[in-house]
Amino acid sequence: MIVIGLTGSIGMGKSSVTNMFDRLGVPGHDADAAVHDLMRPGGKAYFAITAAFPYFEYPEVYTKIIKGPLGKQRYLDRKGLGAVVFNDPEKRAELEGILHPLVRQSQNDFISAMNRMGKDMVVLDIPLLFETDAHHFVDVTINVTAPYHVQRARVLARPNMSEDKFHAILGSQMPSAEKSRMADYTIPTGLNRAETFAAVREVLRDIQSARRPKYQQVEKNRIY
Repeated sequence: MIVIGLTGSIGMGKSSVTNMFDRLGVPGHDADAAVHDLMRPGGKAYFAITAAFPYFEYPEVYTKIIKGPLGKQRYLDRKGLGAVVFNDPEKRAELEGILHPLVRQSQNDFISAMNRMGKDMVVLDIPLLFETDAHHFVDVTINVTAPYHVQRARVLARPNMSEDKFHAILGSQMPSAEKSRMADYTIPTGLNRAETFAAVREVLRDIQSARRPKYQQVEKNRIY
C-alpha cells in the first residue's frame, strides 16, 4: 500500500484536496477529526488532557457539562485549549505528548482497515507533517498551497478570527515555501475547484504510474 502524507498551512485547502482524492478512489484520514474524537468525553485522550489541564486552573478550556456513565463531565474546548498552549511551549509539548501518539495509532488503524478492504493507496491529512517528522512514516508527501491573498481571505472568514491571530498562526508554522521544498508534490488551490481537481488527478496518475514518489512538483496552475 502507498501512504500519502498531505499537508499545508492554515487556509490552504487541505480538506478539499483530501476530498478530491476520495472522489478518485483514494480514502483519506483527517488528523484534525481524529483529535476531535480523541478529546470528546470518554475519548482516549480525554482523561489525560483533563488531568494535565484541570478545570480549577484552566477553566477556559472547558465548555458545557454533560452527564455520562462516569458522572458529570465537561466538554473540552479546542479553541480555548489552543489559546492556552499557543504561548506556552511547555504545556504545548505536554499536550502534543498526549495527542500525537494517539493520532499516530488512529492513522495506523485506518491504514490497516483500508488494507483489509483491498485499497492500495490512502491519504493522511496531517497539518504538521514535516514539523512532527511524520513524513518519515509515509511514502509520498504533498503540500497544498494557495496565494497569500486567497489564504488570508479564507482564514479571516472563519469565526473568531482576526488579522493579528492569523499572522500569529502563520508565524508559528513552517513557511509554505519550505513545505513545498520538502514535499514530493505541490498542489495549488488558488484558481478554482476544476483546476485543483485536475492537479490532484495528475499527481495521482504520476504516483500510480511510478508506484513510488518521483520527487517532483506539479507546476501546472501554480500561482504565487
